[in-house]
Amino acid sequence: MAKRNETKLQVGLDIGTSKVVAIVGEHHADGSIEVVGIGSSPSRGLKRGVVVDIESTVQSIKRAIEEAELMAGCEIQSVYVGIAGSHIRSINSDGIVAIKDKEVTKNDVEKVLDAAKAVPIPNDQKVLHVLPQEYVIDGQDGIRHPIGMSGVRLEARVHLITGSESAAQNIAKCVARCGLSIDQMIVEQLASSTAVLTDDEKELGVCMVDIGAGTTDIAVFTQGAIRHVSAIPIAGDQVTNDIAVSMRTPTQHAEDIKLKYACALRQLASPEETISVPSVGDRQPRRLARQTLAEVVEPRYEELFSLVQADLQRSGYIDLIAAGIVLTGGAARMEGAVELAEEVFHVPVRLGVPVDVAGLKEVVNNPVHATGVGLLQYGGNTDFVTDSVLESEGWFQKFKKWFLGDY
Repeated sequence: MAKRNETKLQVGLDIGTSKVVAIVGEHHADGSIEVVGIGSSPSRGLKRGVVVDIESTVQSIKRAIEEAELMAGCEIQSVYVGIAGSHIRSINSDGIVAIKDKEVTKNDVEKVLDAAKAVPIPNDQKVLHVLPQEYVIDGQDGIRHPIGMSGVRLEARVHLITGSESAAQNIAKCVARCGLSIDQMIVEQLASSTAVLTDDEKELGVCMVDIGAGTTDIAVFTQGAIRHVSAIPIAGDQVTNDIAVSMRTPTQHAEDIKLKYACALRQLASPEETISVPSVGDRQPRRLARQTLAEVVEPRYEELFSLVQADLQRSGYIDLIAAGIVLTGGAARMEGAVELAEEVFHVPVRLGVPVDVAGLKEVVNNPVHATGVGLLQYGGNTDFVTDSVLESEGWFQKFKKWFLGDY
């Protein structure tokens, strides 16, 4: 939460592998968000979405927060923070309870969600989200809002998302060392999908693929509810590394070349077009055909999309995504990525940018900021709130007391 002239603002903090972004937004009555400030800082303390250097991560967060405060003209006190990485797991579960007074109350819903959450998970994992898919009352399924309905037996079908407890604690520790509190810790697949997917797509069946720097996050929706979440530890950084090795150029220059000239489909790159490639050491730069660069990049993207396809095959939802694939994230902006994805998946593919958001154009029209905007949208939408939110807040407060007590 942030304050500016008595106006309450909310802040999404996307702690990514390549950068940390803080986005300040104001919720309007129609459900839209106006972005009033953004701060960004290179990230040095994460690897594949997981904190590996607390001090570096803390410094990156502080710089991003200070920049966002300056632009928005506010003081940031708390944030909705994202958590990602290949440690994220998800399972579908059921819970059944008797309806106490023959009419479903909020207490009945909380009890049935607790029952659905009571499944064995590894000791090093923590439940991050309990997401209702549908409710069943006395055998009548397809119910999404059961409170007030009559019946004697309530069943909930839910999607549980778990993550590494140590990974969550390290993120919380970094945020606490910046003098901030956590409004909610949100899995980044949920945030990104909230920002870029439409209700119609979720109802028809859609797969969101968020290609970041360290990980590629996947979320599948059918019949309006989330069904599957996973992450693949191959993303934009691997493409940069391929360019650096194959073209014998420093990693920093390889990243610049990727952003300016790379193409994921070699047919789209003209063989006559050349690019300047810096060499290692004192050697002179070389000129190479842009199509040569595309021949390096295309196999990596093809591999990535094949891994996503295999993940969908294992999940059992590959034939249920009638609305196709929505690509988002920084590495999805590359020319040819959408066209190559259509060749691999044989379904419609589009590039996803944040929807229902106004304000700063560099945020509104950019898939790079899908997660940051999604953290604001998900955190500010009370329809998403379940008992797991209350649990995670209590867990963070306990952690903060321990942290401040020891430090």
